[in-house]
Amino acid sequence: MAGQLEAVVREMFGALDRLDADGVIRTGAKDMQGIDEISRRWMRGLDEVGDFVRQMVTMVSDVRSSINDVNETVIGDVGIVTCWLEQDYVIDGTPQHVSAPTTLLFRREDGAWKILLFHSLPLPA
Repeated sequence: MAGQLEAVVREMFGALDRLDADGVIRTGAKDMQGIDEISRRWMRGLDEVGDFVRQMVTMVSDVRSSINDVNETVIGDVGIVTCWLEQDYVIDGTPQHVSAPTTLLFRREDGAWKILLFHSLPLPA
């Protein structure tokens, strides 16, 4: 059975697969950070991450994400999920496949788990 953090990760990727930018953004903490594999830069703060997500969902289609080898650790109000992400999508008419070890850091805010850090490093085949 999935833990609370894994459920948030699956919720976030489900929203991404539906191209629901607001659904993705709702899972993030206000001071969320992440990397953008396309522009190869850090994004800091939910406003910057949100702008990226809103732009990204207009550029991609046919997104399908799955996670496996999920490990969840909770230490008080902080949580860590490590997993392996398999993701397919189409950008500019070209199919893409991502296979990436992925780490998400969480913080409990007002009783809800929010993603504080999203770090995913696609590896070549």
